[in-house]
Amino acid sequence: MKNKHVGYLIVGITVIFSFIVISFNYALNNIVNTSCTHGVACPMHATVFTQEIISYSLMGLLVLVGLFMIFFMKDEQTTTIIKHHKDEITPEEKEDKLNDLENEERTIMNIILRNDGSTYQSDLIKETGLTKVRVTRILDKLEGKKLIERKRRGMTNIVISK
Repeated sequence: MKNKHVGYLIVGITVIFSFIVISFNYALNNIVNTSCTHGVACPMHATVFTQEIISYSLMGLLVLVGLFMIFFMKDEQTTTIIKHHKDEITPEEKEDKLNDLENEERTIMNIILRNDGSTYQSDLIKETGLTKVRVTRILDKLEGKKLIERKRRGMTNIVISK
């Protein structure tokens, strides 16, 4: 919510409470005037006067706070940072990256492409004869080069060519 709107809300609530306080003070004055037999020397008159000063002061303070928020407080500027990710690579970039692959990376890419662009990671381990760790590291490199994407499927990953 903007500070200006909060200020209007505070002033509006203060106006409503002011009517309540004024009617309460009026009723309290009537009660004191009818029940106090000592006149203005009655201690209840001093108490009512003190209560009126406190209540009107609080109402005035709330109005000042509301007006301050309306006219002097600036709204915070929020900035949104939008990061553009370039997930897709051009066919020329892909061709260059495929030509620059090491032997094991090229072998894995050939298996993926031979299987219509997707295969399970466990099948790559079986076909290449490499360890799980080595295949994972090679796939990490290929994923970093944006040539493949891995998606979790149950207990294994499916490797998809981009």
